[in-house]
Amino acid sequence: MATGHTDPRRRDRIIDAALDLIAEEGLAAVSHRKVAARAGVPLGSMTYHFDGIDQMLREAFGRFTGHVVAVFDAHLGAATGPEEARAAVADLVHALSEGARRDLVLTQELYTLAARRPAYRELTEEWMRRSRAHLERHFDPDTARQLDALIEGLTLHRALAGDPHDRALTLEAVTRITTGGGTRVTTGGGRA
Repeated sequence: MATGHTDPRRRDRIIDAALDLIAEEGLAAVSHRKVAARAGVPLGSMTYHFDGIDQMLREAFGRFTGHVVAVFDAHLGAATGPEEARAAVADLVHALSEGARRDLVLTQELYTLAARRPAYRELTEEWMRRSRAHLERHFDPDTARQLDALIEGLTLHRALAGDPHDRALTLEAVTRITTGGGTRVTTGGGRA
């Protein structure tokens, strides 16, 4: 008999449980049954709320990328000029690399999924576009693209290194990219 009671947070709990499961056991461990158990919902809720695992994963990773973009905004939103933006980027790299391992694992799981399954690339492309939009408030589009890649790389290297580099080295790398400290290589192999 139906109780008439609805659970308005059930869908959110399922998405959160899926992300937790991915972070703890990897994408290969995800199943309707495991996610439902972790979320504390009936198994039938999975097919009621989602057309299948792919829809649930897209929504879960969409929520995760929104979270990371919010972290970008929290660091870069208050910067009023290039110097403050450079410092904010360095702080962002250190916050991401020293933060929850969950975010690092989810990032790598999403990248691996997108590398294997092109349908998920729309999520990574939208994520990169949104991250670069924050950077483009302070730097030109080409610099923002390079800086976005630098943030990803430095974050991963710092998070996985036994002896991670310090903030001064991060700031130096950010400064080199954002002040034109390097020379651009043309496609013919020469310098521009």
